[in-house]
Amino acid sequence: MTEPLFGVDREPTVLGPGAVHVPDWMSREQQEFLLRACVDWAAVRAPRSIVLPGGGRMSVRTFSLGRHWVPYRYDDDEEVLQVPEWLVRAARNGLEAAAAVEPSVATPGITYTPDTALVNLYGRGSTMGLHQDRDEASSAPVVSLSLGDACTFRFGTPEHRGRPYTDVRLESGDLVVFGGPSRMAFHGVPKVFDGTAPAWCREVLGAEPGRVNITLRESRPPTLDG
Repeated sequence: MTEPLFGVDREPTVLGPGAVHVPDWMSREQQEFLLRACVDWAAVRAPRSIVLPGGGRMSVRTFSLGRHWVPYRYDDDEEVLQVPEWLVRAARNGLEAAAAVEPSVATPGITYTPDTALVNLYGRGSTMGLHQDRDEASSAPVVSLSLGDACTFRFGTPEHRGRPYTDVRLESGDLVVFGGPSRMAFHGVPKVFDGTAPAWCREVLGAEPGRVNITLRESRPPTLDG
């Protein structure tokens, strides 16, 4: 399926086996709290523009919590802020919400404890090419939270960057979780709709927020319950 899923009902959507989009998952209060936390984190860990090994430069700016991410690995020699427990709980709740829609998103009997979060800041004209999140030693799901401007999120298959893929519009407060058969699916953001953030986002920041995306991951192997 390649056409955009820009429905008006904004119901949860299965993007692929083990991949779910849950619209409006966060309340305004939760979004405000998370956006203010991002501002505080960025004041300590200045977002940076990533230069890829091939010489290209990502158009988004980024910083890490838990473990410092560099393409295409984690660098434990650099100290970063820890992932707060409240964010771990939020990620677990998000995984539970996604599993209620698509059970294959998670493996039963495994405790989900993300130990790293990547915060991506999209300014005007920023995009993210199709890629896999493959730098983790764990196959646990990725939990993704969206704030600010809306975007087109493109979700493909684990095999390659080409079609088939699904385009879905993500709004501020939306949740995406992908795991199980889709854990290694190619995904990206080909377009951000500048200036579409809720007005309260600008009030919180005193400026245009752009798009803010937080993805939580387990970078180390998971542990069995009990």
